[in-house]
Amino acid sequence: MAATSDTPTDASAKGAAVSNENAQAHCPYRQANLLQQALAPDKMRVAFFIGAGCPTSIRVVEGSGSRPLVPDTAGLTARVRQAIEASDTFKDQFATILSRLDKSGNKNPNVEDILSHIRVLGEVAGGGAVDGLTTDSLVALDTEICKLTTEIVNASLPGDDSPYHNLAAWIAGIARSNAVEIFTSNYDLLMEQALEAQRVPYFDGFVGSRRTFFDLPSMEQDKLPARWARLWKVHGSINWWRSPIGDVERRATGEAGDRQMIYPSHLKYDQSRRLPYLAMLDRLKSFVANGQAVLITCGYSFSDQHLNEAILQGLSGNPMAICFGLVFGDRATAQQGLAKARRHPNLSVLGADGAVIGSVERNWHSDARSDDSLHGLAVRIGDLGVRTAAPAERCKFLLGDFQSFGAFLARQLAQREPREDSGSAR
Repeated sequence: MAATSDTPTDASAKGAAVSNENAQAHCPYRQANLLQQALAPDKMRVAFFIGAGCPTSIRVVEGSGSRPLVPDTAGLTARVRQAIEASDTFKDQFATILSRLDKSGNKNPNVEDILSHIRVLGEVAGGGAVDGLTTDSLVALDTEICKLTTEIVNASLPGDDSPYHNLAAWIAGIARSNAVEIFTSNYDLLMEQALEAQRVPYFDGFVGSRRTFFDLPSMEQDKLPARWARLWKVHGSINWWRSPIGDVERRATGEAGDRQMIYPSHLKYDQSRRLPYLAMLDRLKSFVANGQAVLITCGYSFSDQHLNEAILQGLSGNPMAICFGLVFGDRATAQQGLAKARRHPNLSVLGADGAVIGSVERNWHSDARSDDSLHGLAVRIGDLGVRTAAPAERCKFLLGDFQSFGAFLARQLAQREPREDSGSAR
């Protein structure tokens, strides 16, 4: 039988079904506007959390295709493993580490899991050995993994229009009563590059010039002007070094006996060895816990329990704080974030296919609004490929992509400038 068009009754039924679906769905346009409004007030305390997914949004040409400027944690782990397993010097020790992790239930450890286990074993071994791994061999393996990590993530931003540049320009373009704070779990130097390219002064916990050293009192007293951004690298950086006498310095390269400070173990480290990490984690807790505060995470999947605890402790005790968790793919890719958002109404997790808002989880609706100023920038319909399994006719939220979020910030800044020129701004 030939296909026929819908009867009026069929069309009415479909229309009613769509209307009912939209009534039971979240509105992505409203959420994008709420985010825009939250970032607009000059007196609002604002912070951004830049996760491992952010640098992957920047693609660089490689052969006939492209690759991320800096890989995510899984990609970094794969490249480090490939290099170590091809090394005659380290492959046997590395295999022992992987075997131990496998027996403990971690069958697919990432590079941070591996570094943590190596460092814990180093503490346990003392001057002896564990499973044939001596303290010296563990230190050498740790050093080699950090060296490979540095080679992989030590990239330069292509051009001057990346989302990092957009974020830095947004910080520089709005005079604020409170400094904008940037937290990141990444070890790369991309945010530093963008801030310096846009001539944004920033403080990262280190002071000095030739041998820039970590200074906790400067961090705690925080008397710098609000126009200085604050940059807190909660998992360390490729240019942090710990000297043999315990000093933590920010330098381009290490010296004999230095240990590179990439990723804190969180386990069995004495206070002085953990100090930079703990101080920056405390800064995250303090930001969320006090006063009106807006924290926006991008490229973060809520898979780090220590960071989650820092954020959620603040949200639980401070109803005036709100966190927008921008997720690149479907919301199910941030399962731990979803679980936390269902219990914390001031945590919103916004994925491509839907969101948890006010502790309520729903899909986005199918009501595309092409006349909305944020349509195409923050929201669209259609096929997003592997990014989402949502039907093509349903709205998709785009700001979990750092490229889209950077364009969102650039648009907000561009809209603000004419009003400032006309004298309407404070």
